[in-house]
Amino acid sequence: MITLKSEREIKGMAASGAIIAGVHRGLREIIKPGISSWLIEEFANDYIEQHGAKASEKGFEGYKYATCVCVNEEVAHAIPRKNLILKAGDIVTVDMTVNLDGYESDSCWTYAVGEIAPELQKLMDDTRKALYLGIDQAVVGNRLGDIGHAIQHYTEVENDYGDVRELIGHGIQPTMHEQPNVPSYGEAGKGLRLKEGMTITIEPMVILGGTWHIKTKEVPGEDWEYYVSADGTPCAQYEHTIAITKDGPKILTSQDAEMDAKYLL
Repeated sequence: MITLKSEREIKGMAASGAIIAGVHRGLREIIKPGISSWLIEEFANDYIEQHGAKASEKGFEGYKYATCVCVNEEVAHAIPRKNLILKAGDIVTVDMTVNLDGYESDSCWTYAVGEIAPELQKLMDDTRKALYLGIDQAVVGNRLGDIGHAIQHYTEVENDYGDVRELIGHGIQPTMHEQPNVPSYGEAGKGLRLKEGMTITIEPMVILGGTWHIKTKEVPGEDWEYYVSADGTPCAQYEHTIAITKDGPKILTSQDAEMDAKYLL
């Protein structure tokens, strides 16, 4: 069932989203060559708890951690690892969900580790742009396919990347995963019509090598599977939680008030 949120609920989600944004801003200083991906988990978990919130991913379907931390060809759901040391030239994606006083928010960001290859910087820049192209379609009266089509056309048609199909965005609130499903691919003018008060995540996962296929991989010593690109090339992901309002899409997990000025409540 899809619930339409009140102004009060959306403001509560924005307060939750501000905590995620604070984590992501802090990670800009934390992520550098030589750290383990476990340090990312420790920083995020401590920040969330110190701000009176909870990491929603902890305990969800058996997951143990506050963050998912993916490096290079890892696409999604990889765990933070003490023995995974980041090196210059890597890209690392950090995904997390926060609950503050019953209000959920969800956001993911990709970071460069030291100096990276130009093609990886372009992948990151283009994936972030694809996210915002999708957000721009999240207006009252449009359809879900308009969001996915904008992302897919930019990533696959214009830039020859792979736009992951098997993992998609979703509705959010009152739990972290609600209806509707929000693919980052699709056909313009098709799908569910968007209504004022819907809250969703948009989260393109874009693979450098051009394939959209992914495969599972097991974490040694852990009863956990995650996803990597089928062709072994790096993947970037960016995600915001947004509200669909009469005044256009509003980003509830914004990290940059100046850049996102037109999207803020």
